[in-house]
Amino acid sequence: MSVGFDGPTPGYRPCVGLVLLNEAGEVFVGRRNDTGPDQPEAWQLPQGGIEDGETPREAAFRELAEEVGTRKAEVLSESTHWFDYDLPPDIAGKKWRGRFKGQSLKWFALRFLGADSDIDIETEHPEFDAWRWAPLDDVPGLIVDFKRAHYERVAAAFRHLIEDPDELEID
Repeated sequence: MSVGFDGPTPGYRPCVGLVLLNEAGEVFVGRRNDTGPDQPEAWQLPQGGIEDGETPREAAFRELAEEVGTRKAEVLSESTHWFDYDLPPDIAGKKWRGRFKGQSLKWFALRFLGADSDIDIETEHPEFDAWRWAPLDDVPGLIVDFKRAHYERVAAAFRHLIEDPDELEID
């Protein structure tokens, strides 16, 4: 796993990832709706590609709306680096026609400003079939194996927000 400092790593799909935190310091996780009977449940944080001409911050709010069904959030923090992970070879060859060997993500921690009823994963192109709030440190254990080390680094990068409850209070 590599880390890009100035931008996404060449050969990796440029993406954003979202750590959406509620007032209790828990994070939104969604259960992927594309796992088959031969795969275990896979939960993850919202993430997605950055479109041409879009800034990472714009992509973060677009992905929030597309995957979580809300824009009721504000940015608390942004990763200073881009975090990469490789797709397993059998997936990399099929996904994006083999154009990328993995994804390079700029991560954002967001404070959720709404109520649970504002979350609607039944979006135009749903990626999740269920969602819940979970402790940040539990998230790496919910993710597919090939993303686990990546999520451990993300949890470490944003853990300080949970350790300081004043960061999460809504004014």
